[in-house]
Amino acid sequence: MILALVNIGSETEQIEYKKSIGELKEAMFSIAAILNKHQKGELYFGVKNDGTVIGQEINDESLRKVSQAIGNHIKPAIYPEIKIQQFGERKTILVSFEGSRCPYLAYNIPRIRVADEDLVMDQDTYDSMMRKRDNVDYSWEKRVSKYTIDDVNGHAFLEYLRKAKDAGRIDFEDTDVKIVLDKLELIEGSYLLNAGAALFCDCGIVNELQIAKFASDERLTFTDIRRYSGSVMELKKKAEQYIIDAMDWRVEFGNLTRKEIPEIPLDAIREAITNSFGHRMFGSGQSNEITIFKNRIEIYNPGAFPANKTPESYVVGNQRPIRRNPLIARTLYYSKDMESFATGLKRIKDACDKAGCRVEFETPDDGFIVVFYRHGTQKLNGTAQKTAQKTAQKEEKINALLEYCKEPRNREEMMGFLGIKHRTTFRSDYLNPLLDEGKIAMTIPDKPRSKNQKFYSV
Repeated sequence: MILALVNIGSETEQIEYKKSIGELKEAMFSIAAILNKHQKGELYFGVKNDGTVIGQEINDESLRKVSQAIGNHIKPAIYPEIKIQQFGERKTILVSFEGSRCPYLAYNIPRIRVADEDLVMDQDTYDSMMRKRDNVDYSWEKRVSKYTIDDVNGHAFLEYLRKAKDAGRIDFEDTDVKIVLDKLELIEGSYLLNAGAALFCDCGIVNELQIAKFASDERLTFTDIRRYSGSVMELKKKAEQYIIDAMDWRVEFGNLTRKEIPEIPLDAIREAITNSFGHRMFGSGQSNEITIFKNRIEIYNPGAFPANKTPESYVVGNQRPIRRNPLIARTLYYSKDMESFATGLKRIKDACDKAGCRVEFETPDDGFIVVFYRHGTQKLNGTAQKTAQKTAQKEEKINALLEYCKEPRNREEMMGFLGIKHRTTFRSDYLNPLLDEGKIAMTIPDKPRSKNQKFYSV
């Protein structure tokens, strides 16, 4: 049977064709050249230069060869999508790639795309690209994105603003999205900078979180796998909740008390998750990852550790901060999600030492990993597990309420802050226990039922 020929159009500055994976080295030159000119493009194996699809034999080894060639010979690292693309009866390999860390090298040579040619880059262009890459003024987070104020996730934005104001690190009264983002230097005109889009917009491939749970101590059989996209603020919450649900908890009994304790301290988990987003390499095209094993939990971010530095030097606290994303770090500092004095690893280590939890920091070439080793505690039954989770969530609400009440608040304000509609529930679950424990006090203690009564943190 003679198969009909299909033509998919001519090569362009962003589209390259190769007849087969026998031209892998030339393909690497094309990928680097296209990245250096346009920061994204496509390459097909199984297509002639004129766009005629001739196809090729494809198996798992074929795709693996392409992936390994890109991983070994394109620097800085990129993480392309590699898939089989079929045209009629003929199969091709399609490589879709992008990256903003120019200049890119293939086999240690920088090239640049001109029409459909991959020319060796001249020294002046190479030097200029290097200066831009190393200069924070040209960094990814300061570039203007395609997202406008209409794309801002309103819930994530307002929750952030509340936290920042409660922390006392934002003191202006404005709540208008455009005004606030302008004051935070996250907007240019009506368009958000990449930093603002990453923090507050559901911006797809720029922000991705991958979560996997494995049945053993190795990456063999997974029992759950998920992928989320969205704003950093939303992804942080999803990552934290997944780990809370996946962890083992134990129960300690005291005098008429019962306390549920997680095998890994929640403060350390929150710190590691926030740091994983704050210090990631957003332009790499790779996701943040949470991986749950039987013996450990790993939190990975695609942002290599600072050159000539070690995690241990930050744990002992004698290193100055190196901020890969200073705009994002500053914004998270205002909401008290992140501190700006290079103390994150020390806080993680201190919290784990106090809880008797072993933690390690790993620095592979393509990122940074916080590894929490699990206790192997006896897991609670379903009802107790849910109770433990609700207790942890309630404690978080109480801590937030105490922070909120540093300025005196009335009952309605406190109920609104907690999202509670019923006075009885508020009194029994929050107000009365906090008064009894002396954690809050009345502004008019002689008239507890006064309509002007307010409460403040002690």
